[in-house]
This record gives sequence, C-alpha cells and structure tokens, in this order.
Amino acid sequence: MKKILIINAGQHFGHSGGRFNNTVTAETLAFFGEQEAVQVKQTNISNGYELKEEVAKFVWADVIIYHTPIWWFQVPHGFKKYIDEVFTAGHNKGIYHSDGRKAENPNINYGTGGMLHGKHYMLTTSWNAPETAFTLPGEFFNEHSVDEGPLFGFHRMNAFTGMKPLKSFHFHDVEKNADITRDMKKYRAHLDQVFSSAAKHELATPTTIN
Repeated sequence: MKKILIINAGQHFGHSGGRFNNTVTAETLAFFGEQEAVQVKQTNISNGYELKEEVAKFVWADVIIYHTPIWWFQVPHGFKKYIDEVFTAGHNKGIYHSDGRKAENPNINYGTGGMLHGKHYMLTTSWNAPETAFTLPGEFFNEHSVDEGPLFGFHRMNAFTGMKPLKSFHFHDVEKNADITRDMKKYRAHLDQVFSSAAKHELATPTTIN
C-alpha cells in the first residue's frame, strides 16, 4: 500500500484566505480516493499541528505532497515555521541525524545525514506571476524556472532529509487570470502522469529518480 502525506500550506493572511490551496488539496484527495491500495493522511497547517505527530507522518509516508502559495518569492511564514519546528523535532527521530559530515574531514559530505531515504516528495505552488515571467528573455526571473530559481532552497531542504523529488506543478497567474476548471484539469493530468503505473514502479526504486 502506498502511503501519501498531503500538506496544505494555504494561509489566512492579508487578502489571502487559503481557498486556492484548499481547492488543490481537495483535488489531490479526490485523485487518490480513486486509486487502489493508497492510504492518505493530511495536515492543514492553518488548523494547527502537534510536532510529534507531524514527525511521525513524515516517517510513515512514502510520498509527501506539498501545496503552498508563494508570497514575496518564498513560502509563507506559517509554512516556514512549520518546517523549522517539525524538522527540528525530527532530529534523530526519523527526519535527519546530522548534516552528514565527519570531524576527520568536514569539507565533504554535507547534506548526507538525512533519514528519509527511499521517500519522495512533490511540490505544487501558486503564483500571481505568469509563467512567461520565468520563460521569456528579459522578464523578471531571467529565464530561471521556479524549481531552479526561487524554490531551489526548498528542494535542497528536502534533499537534506534524503528525499527525492517527483515532478513539480506550478499554478501561475492565479490572481489576474484564474480558471479553476482549466487549472484543475491540468493538475489532474499531472497527477495521472506522475502516479501512473510506470511511475509507481519507479517509486519503489528511489535511485531511478534524480
């Protein structure tokens, strides 16, 4: 049985009510509800959480799916707080044991002390920025993708724990050009592709995903 942890990082702050990420989370739950031999747990950060329980969820899961808005080009403060608290609580309790280095040669092997090897994660983000802001020459992000640009550190954070990435999905222009029906259709196709029979086979062999 495949075990999925869904983390909804939608936040109530300013003009944001977290509704879009609630919708994405609901779509994810509906998708896995149609799959055989899948068990799902979820955390809605805005509803609060208990640290030991969250650490246990990461240790339990085969795949962690993050749903987060992007505020000022990074994850919201509530999500960052969750990561800081939960990962720290997971020290020597299943998330990481050290930074991986040894005293005899501290210049190498940084980032190899994770304890979540064999697990995967998938990131979804929602942006006001249009996709063209990342792809067109001369536009704001200088042709750097979400994953290789603003969210590079987020991916390295997960690598530090030992997890491997599945293909991300990014929602763009959600404030000025939102189309929920269109966007959820594209997202469902992404889930179908990532969690197809072939992908499920690959998930059993972590070294096949770079």
